[in-house]
Amino acid sequence: MAYKITDDCISCGACAAECPVGCISEGDGKYVINADECLDCGSCAGACPVSAPVADE
Repeated sequence: MAYKITDDCISCGACAAECPVGCISEGDGKYVINADECLDCGSCAGACPVSAPVADE
């Protein structure tokens, strides 16, 4: 199950820098995760200062 980034995102880019497969990119007003490439590792969630990346259930 992939992660998603909530509207709490402050567009700091910390999550993108931590993603081991590079599936996070800057979107319109917040970063977005390509669900097809996400490994569900949680690295992005650990790096985010506002806990915006969450498991997409």
